[in-house]
Amino acid sequence: MTAGIHWKASTFMSDPAVINPPAFTIARPEPGEFAPYYERYISLVSETDVLGTLDAQRRQTLLLLSGRDDSDGEYRYAPGKWSAKEVLGHMCDTERVFAYRALRIARGDQTPLAGFEQDDYVKNGPFAKAPMEEIIEDYIAVRRASITLFRNLDEAAWVRRGVANNNEVSVRALAYIIAGHELHHRRILEEKYFVGR
Repeated sequence: MTAGIHWKASTFMSDPAVINPPAFTIARPEPGEFAPYYERYISLVSETDVLGTLDAQRRQTLLLLSGRDDSDGEYRYAPGKWSAKEVLGHMCDTERVFAYRALRIARGDQTPLAGFEQDDYVKNGPFAKAPMEEIIEDYIAVRRASITLFRNLDEAAWVRRGVANNNEVSVRALAYIIAGHELHHRRILEEKYFVGR
C-alpha cells in the first residue's frame, strides 16, 4: 500500500461484493459430503444462505479490523500462539486453498487434491513482517474472489464431489467450511486478541 494512505473499513464496507443471487437454493451439506472433522466449522454456520453469509462475514470482519494497527497485529495472547496477523494470514491462506478445491471440483476435475499443513503455511508466510493494512487488504481480495467464484456456479456444480486430503467433499460443503472457519477464527480474535484493545 502507498505510504500515507490509511486503511478504513468504510472504504470497503459499502462496496457490494455480491451482485445477483442465484435463482436456486443452495442446501446445507449433509453428512458424507465432508470429513467429520469439518463439522466443527459447518455447525457454526446457522444461516442457510451461504452466499449471503460469506458477504455478511466480510462486513463483520472488516468492522472488527477497522482501526487496527501493527501493534494489534503483532499481539499474541500467550507464548507460542500465532500473532493476530498470522491468524488473519492463516484465514486467507485456508480460504484460498478451499476455494481452489471448490473450483477444481465444480469444474468436474476428479484429480485427488493434496492436503496442506497450516503451521508450515504460517511459518513460511510473510505475515509477521507485513503491515497490518496489507493483510487486511489481502483478506478483502480473497473473500471477494471466493464470493465471485461461488456466486457464478450453476446448480449442478454445487453438489459435485471430489477428493481432497483423502476425503470426499462437495462444493457446497467447501463453501460452508470457508464460512465456518472464518467464524471460528473471528471469534478467537474477538475473545482473545482484541478484547479490551
